Amino acid sequence: MNKHLLGGITPQKFLKEYWQKKPLLIRDALPEYAHLLTPNEIAGLACSEDLQSRLVTETRGKWHLRHGPFNEQDFSKLPKSKWSLLVQGINNIVPEASELLHEFSFIPHARLDDIMVSYAPKNGGIGPHVDSYDVFLLQGAGHKRWQISDQQDRSLIPDAPLRILQNFEPEEEWLVGPGDLLYLPPRYAHYGIAQDDCITYSVGFRAPSAQELATQFLVYLQDNIQIHGMYQDPDLTRQQHPAEISNKMIRKVEDMLKQIHWNRDDISQFLGRYLSEPKSHIFFDAPEPPLSPTQFKKRSHKLGIQLALQSQMLFQGQTLFLNGESFETSLPTTNSLLELADNRMLQPGTPANKDTDALLYQWYLNGYIEIQE
Repeated sequence: MNKHLLGGITPQKFLKEYWQKKPLLIRDALPEYAHLLTPNEIAGLACSEDLQSRLVTETRGKWHLRHGPFNEQDFSKLPKSKWSLLVQGINNIVPEASELLHEFSFIPHARLDDIMVSYAPKNGGIGPHVDSYDVFLLQGAGHKRWQISDQQDRSLIPDAPLRILQNFEPEEEWLVGPGDLLYLPPRYAHYGIAQDDCITYSVGFRAPSAQELATQFLVYLQDNIQIHGMYQDPDLTRQQHPAEISNKMIRKVEDMLKQIHWNRDDISQFLGRYLSEPKSHIFFDAPEPPLSPTQFKKRSHKLGIQLALQSQMLFQGQTLFLNGESFETSLPTTNSLLELADNRMLQPGTPANKDTDALLYQWYLNGYIEIQE
């Protein structure tokens, strides 16, 4: 971990005193990432169909939102100020952005989401708003004035295309420059206003709602449980109202549904698959042409292996999760692959057994991992 990242605060102290509790501004935290992307490069990413992008403009107090992908003509028509271009998930495309995301590995990978980059000319921004998740805001090129508030008034501007606070009352304010880092816990109101041509990197953390988790868990159960039997009613009697659903039928179905049950292993399997599942717009490129198993083993042991930028790898016990799939492995195989899960790479010469080599080769064919160059 970069020793300057938290301004001299240990990860343990940060998690105990700040995480999900109160904001923290760290000056000159990550200056090496301040010039990660140029405005032209951000515009190029916003033209890609592989990334989600948005263009927010403010005209005479009215907010407008457009979704990408964009083209050069879209940018040529923009005013000189009061707009912001946002591109989501740049860590899936830009290797240096992936490295930036994993500077924050003192937070479990299961909570890491992605990095959004925003570019704005002077006075550009997306309005005062509240996020439902933790965020680190790293200032790249230029300067931004951040205003924040712990206000409880969450009323929104009616009919706006974004969730912009109607009555924002700032309590603290900072001017940040390249390399400065601002941490904000969930539901902390904030408003960033560009003071000049300004780039900001937002490191977001995943925080599913209880409703989302419940819905997705039920989808998981649908694919992973089997209930035996069929509805039967040999004791059926004539009803006064043929259209009525009888209490007897309700009780029978209730008894059938009581067969649905789950345990901690089911929850572990669900979480591993769900939290490692790529977003719907992410695809993996298989190697073309692929190496043979022998060639792959020789080159990977010589050069090392790394996860593809889009890959998410987690584990629980001896179960590995990669991109929404689960793999039950032996203890030696699990131990040999923990470095890949934790550090996103395996060093050259890492010991591996036959099962590990076979699993790695399958992941290579799927495009989940790559041989380091």
